[in-house]
Amino acid sequence: MQQLNKSKPMLSSFPSNITVAIMQPTYLPWMGYFSLMNKVDKFIFLDTVQFSKRSWQQRNQIKTLPGSQWLTVPVFTKGKRDQKIMNVEIDYSRDFPHSHILSLEKNYKKTPYFDKYMPSLQNILLSNKLFLSDLTLEIITWVAEELQISTKTYRSSNFDVSGVKDELLAKLCVQLNASEYISPPGSSEYLETSKAFKNRDINVRYFNFSHPTYSQKFGDFLPYMSILDLLFNCGPKSKDFIKNSEKIR
Repeated sequence: MQQLNKSKPMLSSFPSNITVAIMQPTYLPWMGYFSLMNKVDKFIFLDTVQFSKRSWQQRNQIKTLPGSQWLTVPVFTKGKRDQKIMNVEIDYSRDFPHSHILSLEKNYKKTPYFDKYMPSLQNILLSNKLFLSDLTLEIITWVAEELQISTKTYRSSNFDVSGVKDELLAKLCVQLNASEYISPPGSSEYLETSKAFKNRDINVRYFNFSHPTYSQKFGDFLPYMSILDLLFNCGPKSKDFIKNSEKIR
């Protein structure tokens, strides 16, 4: 399995043409997350910002007969209000791995590619990772390999960089010698007025994902589900949906 690059890359003194994207680690991300990863040269998992309870950092949705259903990883938060993503520990007292495995079996067992992918996913879910970020990143790395995404990945915690919002993102891009930062469109409101990237001669562009439709179980198509929905239903063709739905402006 591909490993995250834990070393600090050496900066080049020559002009670069490197695109970088930065996203928080997400549990079982949707397909647009992987499409962005595929579109850039280097991808940073932003694990040094504050953890947000009941966010995508610890949960995601799958499709069921009644509609969408949340799969949530329970974590310890009492007395840890300001903890960073990289420090969040999983609470195994509710045995969430078996609960999630049973939910996936119930709703996807009859999909064409469930048996192809579920054994690997199950092994990861049962690996008893201490930290949430270690679990989410191992799942993301596994999915990226299945989708034949070869983008180099890093954790922000492996860089000696401080700051908030645009300043932090721009400093991280400098660490990877980036010429362009590719951002989700939702960040455009504050990035458009930011000088953090401009002061470092880093161009900012925006990633737009056009959500495709594909064959699903349980009636009408439901978008924005976990990447597992695509994998279980479309198998090796999933990479084509990922790579044909991306656009940068």
